[in-house]
Amino acid sequence: MSFEKNAAGTVYERFQSSAEFQDLRRKFRRFVFPMTAAFLAWYLLYVVMSGWARGFMGKELFGSINVALVFGLLQFVSTFLIAWLYARHAGRSLDPAADRIRAAVEASGSGDADAPETEVAR
Repeated sequence: MSFEKNAAGTVYERFQSSAEFQDLRRKFRRFVFPMTAAFLAWYLLYVVMSGWARGFMGKELFGSINVALVFGLLQFVSTFLIAWLYARHAGRSLDPAADRIRAAVEASGSGDADAPETEVAR
């Protein structure tokens, strides 16, 4: 871990400015922001088409199942797909880096350099 032990602030503030932590944040944002934008666009498409393309959304595909119902059900499918993709991404990219950072934080001390030391009563 590349951080300065004698820098001002708590251990958490020092680690927050480390390259490893910034890389972890970058990896998180690189997945979350595009996926959020894609999901919101997909959801807004559903809402807009339900309001202004009623003929298309009301078109029956088979039996009494119409396009709007299929789009609505696909909202659930896309939600679970995104959750699965995020869990896979976190397991491969985020969790190992977070574990390394956590271990370094725990190894560097209790956290706050200005906090008084406490003794455990026995």
